[in-house]
Amino acid sequence: MKKTKHTNLELKERLVGVTRVCKVTKGRRYFSFSAIVIKGNENGLVGYGFGKSKDAPDAIHKAGEQARRNLYKVCISNGTIPHEQEAKYGGACVLIRPASDGTGIIAGGPLRAVLEAVGLRNVLSKSKGSSNHHNIIKATIKALSKMRDVYIIAKQRGISIKRVYHG
Repeated sequence: MKKTKHTNLELKERLVGVTRVCKVTKGRRYFSFSAIVIKGNENGLVGYGFGKSKDAPDAIHKAGEQARRNLYKVCISNGTIPHEQEAKYGGACVLIRPASDGTGIIAGGPLRAVLEAVGLRNVLSKSKGSSNHHNIIKATIKALSKMRDVYIIAKQRGISIKRVYHG
């Protein structure tokens, strides 16, 4: 999965969450908003962004712009992933597995938002450990970045696809 630069794409934006955060000083409390946004074209491109501002709409806009700048290419085969993959980021651990047609996306929360934005239609997943949205999103992107299909493996090894299957 490579970080790519795309400017004129139709990206769908998914707001994962907006939280009100507070900085306490000796004199007073400073309130602001933090937002997490996932952007994807539902055809193998996905990006995520975190934004913070004094106003919620500004935080969402900042997160969306950051997501647009941080797009990654993911390999998809027939609406699912090529193989099972597990990844960990911080305290969050994510397991994603390929599924047969008609299964749908078995996932919840931020994990589901990332998988839908990528364009996957059939996948099984499990989120273990921390329920922190930031870490779950980063673990999911990390797991998707490790995905390799047969064509990528053959190209990396410099051999034909038949040799990948038959040794």
